[in-house]
Amino acid sequence: MRAHLGDQLVIENRATGAPRRDGEIVGLRHADGSPPYEVRWSDTDEVTLVFPGPDAHVRHLEQAPEPSPARAGDEKGAAYGTSGPGDIGRRVAAERVGRHLTREETARRAGMAPDYLAYLEEHPADPTLASLVRLADALGTTVTALRGGGSDLPPGQGIALPHPRLLQLGPDECRALLSTHGVGRVAVSTPDGPAVVPVNYEVVDRSVTFRTAPESVPAAAVGNDVAFEVDHVDDALRSGWSVLVVGPARVVTDPGAIRRLTERAHTRPWAGGAREMWVAIEPRRLTGRRIVPAGE
Repeated sequence: MRAHLGDQLVIENRATGAPRRDGEIVGLRHADGSPPYEVRWSDTDEVTLVFPGPDAHVRHLEQAPEPSPARAGDEKGAAYGTSGPGDIGRRVAAERVGRHLTREETARRAGMAPDYLAYLEEHPADPTLASLVRLADALGTTVTALRGGGSDLPPGQGIALPHPRLLQLGPDECRALLSTHGVGRVAVSTPDGPAVVPVNYEVVDRSVTFRTAPESVPAAAVGNDVAFEVDHVDDALRSGWSVLVVGPARVVTDPGAIRRLTERAHTRPWAGGAREMWVAIEPRRLTGRRIVPAGE
């Protein structure tokens, strides 16, 4: 039997007819993941040291990393593998560092093993709701924030990082971020003045393309130099990035090009309606910025 931190230990008790019991493995005694385990039982929330019998089995997390070879003496590498942190782990770490707490102090407040907290911060994981509740309480935040919720609120309402760094992004990194299709904002001049409107966009042959209607505000981009911006903000991590494209916009008229754009589109325009006019922005200037903690 082998387990990772965060796996579930399930005891069926088929022979005795006792109720099935399960709990989260929050502590390992051996680097190879063999028993015994420290288990936080789901029915009592108590942690006990368990030597599993024949009626027990381990239910592994879908995201749990497989053990990877480690250098001699590197028990942590042998136990946890080398995959990177998940979103919850990054948010937990950011909240902890922002409050100047050590892992040991945070784990003590949350009533969990420091090794388990290290696992959550360093690897993709799906902790139980009980674990998230204890962590949120220990960090003075909410389960929703640790899970990255609050999508219905305007971004940027969180407290700024204690020592943020503003990094200028190079052209290759800007293109990589821009190439992930999604929603961006196009800035245009209209008879009523400047306007900024969101559009679903694609990147095809380095051109930013979007669909719109001929009489719509985004259609005012055609024949003019415009600005197009896309960004990502993570309130829980208090970080984010933005990429700005500046260049001339033109309407796509070639039937073959229109057909290819339509076939390759990842989604219809969210605004709905008849929006079959494709507009392409040719980047003349491409810049970007990223906000990160001082240590990164």
